[in-house]
Amino acid sequence: MVLLTLTTGMVEAVSFLVLGPVFAAVQTGNLLLLGFAIAGAPGISATVSGVSLAGFAFGAIAGSRLESAIDARGRRWFAAALVGEGVLLGAAALVIWRAGIESAPQGQVGGRHLAAIAMVACAMGVRNVTSLRAPVADVPTTVSTRALTGLLIALPPLASDSRVGGGGGRELRRMASVAAMFAGGLLGAWFLERATHPALALAVPAALVLALGLGLVALRRGRISVPG
Repeated sequence: MVLLTLTTGMVEAVSFLVLGPVFAAVQTGNLLLLGFAIAGAPGISATVSGVSLAGFAFGAIAGSRLESAIDARGRRWFAAALVGEGVLLGAAALVIWRAGIESAPQGQVGGRHLAAIAMVACAMGVRNVTSLRAPVADVPTTVSTRALTGLLIALPPLASDSRVGGGGGRELRRMASVAAMFAGGLLGAWFLERATHPALALAVPAALVLALGLGLVALRRGRISVPG
């Protein structure tokens, strides 16, 4: 889950710095951008934000139905969700490469640009459903605000709040979540700053998510094949 949080930061770096400004996973920020754009704020596209929101909604609904169906059959829905998400991110990276998208749009965006945004947001919609279905306390993978808040108000000796809870490794998980999100954004922006093509910057988290999903599938098969 910490690795997934890292990839969220990398994905959002591409979304905000190249495809936007727009968010794909953190739809709270995207809703704000959409409101800013409708109000006439310069440099923000209501079309781009709207497409991201629509793609996210489609991914969340489709991901929920697919994961529930796989789960009902007793299959490995978590691994399947990661594989599907990785494929979507990889396809978005391919669209960015073929469309020659290398920087944030200056003016009206084209169909391929919007398609890339929709695909990335769709993948993040699936990601959010996966995070909700497999809740790991203090590591939600797509937002770090709650983890940061919990870390600040429950970590002694800075503060102590019994209602929030601490101990049992919770502070460590919160710290890992916050650090992973920051590191992911930093790494994604670093790739782009070093003249790495945006498609490659997105292909890296796509490969990580896909490898994680396939690794879980292989691990499960390995366990089944062992006698006893």
